[in-house]
Parts: sequence; C-alpha cells; structure tokens
Amino acid sequence: MVTDKVVFNIFRFNPDNDKKPYFQEFEIPFIRKDLTVLEGLYHIQERLDNSLAFRSSCRAAVCGSCAMHINGKYRLACNTLVSKLKSDTITIRPLSHMSIHKDLFVDMKPFWEKYEHIKPYLIPGKSTPTTGEQIQSPDERTKIDVLIDCILCACCHSSCPITASHEKYLGPMALLNMDRFLSDTRDGARQERLAIVNDEHGVWRCHTVFNCQEVCPKDLNPSGSIAHLKMEIVKNKIS
Repeated sequence: MVTDKVVFNIFRFNPDNDKKPYFQEFEIPFIRKDLTVLEGLYHIQERLDNSLAFRSSCRAAVCGSCAMHINGKYRLACNTLVSKLKSDTITIRPLSHMSIHKDLFVDMKPFWEKYEHIKPYLIPGKSTPTTGEQIQSPDERTKIDVLIDCILCACCHSSCPITASHEKYLGPMALLNMDRFLSDTRDGARQERLAIVNDEHGVWRCHTVFNCQEVCPKDLNPSGSIAHLKMEIVKNKIS
C-alpha cells in the first residue's frame, strides 16, 4: 500500500432510525506505518462522525472488546496494523451471529450467558482440602498454558457456522473454557462438567470446521479442546 490516505468502509446501522444496514466510507490520513484500525476508528469518531459506535478498552490485545470483522477476517482492531492489510480500503463489519445495538456495537448478552453456563470457576471436590492453600505443581500449571489465554473476544463464536444456525449451541469459546477448568488439577467437578457439554447443544454439535482455530488472536485451539472433551466423555462413560 503506497498512499498518504486510507479509506475506511464501515458497516452502519441504527435500529432506531435505519430501515436496513449500509456502508459508509471515511477517508483518513495514513501518516504512520504503525497506525492501527482502532486508531483509525477513533480518528473518525473524534473528527469526522461522533455518532460512530464501537467497543474498545485496553488497546493492548488483552480485553478482547474491539473484535470485529476486518477485511475478510475476524480480528482485534487494536493490534491490526493498517499497513499489514495491504489495501487502500479497509472494510469493517461487526461480529456475526449477534443482534446489533448500533454500527459495530453488538449485543453480547447471549455470548456471556453461554460462558456463565459452563461455570467458569474452580469447583471443589470431595477430596479438596477445606483449609489451607491448594498446591499446584509447575508441571500441572504448564499443562493448561495453552488454555488459559482466552480473552473472550468472540472471534471464534462469530466465525463458527454452527453458532449461526443453532442458537443454543454453546460454541467454541464456552467449550474451550470448559476444557480449561476440566484440565485444572485444582478442580473437582469432572463428572458435572462433562455432563454439561454432553448433549445436542454441547460438543456433539460441533462440525469441526476449524474456523475458530484460524481466527483466534491468541492462537488457541478450541477445536482441540472440543475433541478432548469428547474423548473424556467417552472415557468416563458420561450418559
């Protein structure tokens, strides 16, 4: 991309005023090679159109709130460099499979309800000490390194074709986090957790498309977690 300007082609929709969605183009200066998509959105909101709605918080790829569909892929706007997209036009859409409050701002409530459903916290078992610290060895902690970095951005949820067609499907985010707690040696609710995901809305609804794995900004593997949960259900004879 060799230019001093870049065009942001942004999805716009206000349910209170608009009959249908549309795209609106904004031209902004491209004066720095490290310009991010999120900075471009703020430039538009602060200088060109203060009605533009989107989410953001940390600006450091930690909170996950600025996830959106950018030039054909779900990404975090805060760590997506305009220069890396290699295009003079940046097309931005909101996350999919969620109702739209306004523009790039979507209703995350169903997403959080699925997260709550899998009980995302440690549950003590019968053998859990009632007093003192629960010790976990460095090796035991290392085993869940590949599971704990989920930032709940919903990129995987939006890229999954099953969450689009099956409203009650827990989805890759919830199932990966279920695997995270199931694999934690301090948790004592193995049977309960496996029972939660062993139905038509859980792991068996996954069609193993791998979209979730491809878009994860933290390079996590929800498909692998779902496969692991399936194996644990069979091994533990959960019915």
